[in-house]
Amino acid sequence: MSMKLFVTGIGTDVGKTIVSAILTEALEADYWKPIQAGELETGDSHTVANLISNSKTTIHQNAYALNTPMSPHAAAAIDEVTIDLKKIKTPKTKNHLIIEGAGGLLVPLNDEETILDLIQPDYKVIVVSRNYLGSINHTLMTIQLLQQKGFDVAVIFNGEENKTSESIIHKTTEVTVLGRIDYEPYFDKNVVMEYAEKFKDLL
Repeated sequence: MSMKLFVTGIGTDVGKTIVSAILTEALEADYWKPIQAGELETGDSHTVANLISNSKTTIHQNAYALNTPMSPHAAAAIDEVTIDLKKIKTPKTKNHLIIEGAGGLLVPLNDEETILDLIQPDYKVIVVSRNYLGSINHTLMTIQLLQQKGFDVAVIFNGEENKTSESIIHKTTEVTVLGRIDYEPYFDKNVVMEYAEKFKDLL
């Protein structure tokens, strides 16, 4: 049975793309970033493609590729388009699929809808949390919002370990903690492969 895993973060720059690459490699899954805003030549799809080693993964095309690195609704306005959720269709594949969001859950896509509206009922959601001042609040709000909507949620901690933060998040939400990705000086194919081995059994 193939899984669809939606990777979201507690904010921007928390490591969603690295986590997506590791999960893609661990499951030899397909990868899809529905909305890319800015960095079209070097965006997240390119990053994932450069970090994985398996030959089974297909990288699916963005539904929207916007030119400016800002919130999707604003980037779309600059490109004179309106993001229409009806035009964002999950790629058909028999393989597992890793779907990467943009920013956090309530990042606006248009005047009414946010990233949260991209998450389909059959997706499992992985929340990437990184420790910084205020991250407990951001993590709890993200997880609780997903739980209220009835999603199956797990969390991956990324970066410097903070045991007190991680344990209170676990205790408060009772969410599955899939594991952690330590602070690494760099990520390349080998580092991603090592983490993929660790996460293979946890998924």
